Amino acid sequence: MRKILLACFTLFTSLTATAADLTATEMRWLKGAWPVITYAEETKLPLDIVVQPQASPGQAPLALGFAGGRCKLVLSMRGNPEAEATLDRIAPELLNASLELMAAHELGHCRRYLDGAWMGLPAGFTAVEPEGLTPELRSDYLNMKAIRREEGYGDLVGLAWTQQHHPEAYKRLHAWLLKERSKDLIPGSHHDTLTWVRLAADGRPLNGATPFAGADSLWKTGLTSQE
Repeated sequence: MRKILLACFTLFTSLTATAADLTATEMRWLKGAWPVITYAEETKLPLDIVVQPQASPGQAPLALGFAGGRCKLVLSMRGNPEAEATLDRIAPELLNASLELMAAHELGHCRRYLDGAWMGLPAGFTAVEPEGLTPELRSDYLNMKAIRREEGYGDLVGLAWTQQHHPEAYKRLHAWLLKERSKDLIPGSHHDTLTWVRLAADGRPLNGATPFAGADSLWKTGLTSQE
């Protein structure tokens, strides 16, 4: 990570023990995401919680980094209005489940890093090469498509978690995610995951032994239409 880190908490540290170091907003996000964080601990995923101490306007409030063979769940919420704005856009009764969905999305990125598959395509898929671009633009284009694929996978892992842990709320959370992904959309850009989110309108195909297994088939179906 390039930025200075306030804290790197292992999953054996309780929220109570770290509360004095955290803002109310950070605590709210972590409390909501805690079932997913606990799942990571129980399944032996090497996950640390990292809190950015400096103002982070314009950054995603919750993101995933990878360093030293470990995943870093990064909170960038200080001086970042989007951290509160995101919470305000969620119906109160769906808040915990939506925070779990977002944390599970990041756990999907973690799984891909740990599998050595980050930014790669599964066997049998080949990236479509753009024509008529300079080498620099070609590289940027392929990088954008790779990030878009990873974001699509992350969204499906988040939805698979929802289907497996909050099936009664699935339709409403799917609608919320669809709205979030449609907001300020630039078609084909890094966070245009609508191809995958729309495939998951019915959550039942996302049932699986793990959220990752649940997401895999629909992710590949979406790749078929993209690559």
